Amino acid sequence: MSARGKARSRALEILFEAEQRSVSASDVLRRRRENTEQVINPYTVQIIDGVTAKQEQIDEFLRTYAQGWTLERMPSVDRVILRIGAWELLFNDEVPDGVAVSEAVALARTLSTDDSPAFVNGLLGRLQQLKPTLLA
Repeated sequence: MSARGKARSRALEILFEAEQRSVSASDVLRRRRENTEQVINPYTVQIIDGVTAKQEQIDEFLRTYAQGWTLERMPSVDRVILRIGAWELLFNDEVPDGVAVSEAVALARTLSTDDSPAFVNGLLGRLQQLKPTLLA
């Protein structure tokens, strides 16, 4: 797994834990730094900060374009994967669009249900198509 792939996985863990515990991701990140020997890649922090800063806008896009699914009904891990993928796709110009989508699909394939990769691919693919108008 690439350094960025590991950073995405670590960001997913931290964002997921924050959501499950109803605490801020920065609190989870701080506790990990204080209480573990875990190395936190700078890109992990960039993802966490980016998703946190843009979460309201990202969630609105996900609500709008997730056909037949409310954000609340989605499995928590899928919701976090979609937030990371949407942030990379829409707000991180360093990551090519196709890479953002494929990396999110790979996380879903590894960490979620059998149906999740197709769902993540479809929703992020739709956002990719609409990207010029979403950010206009």
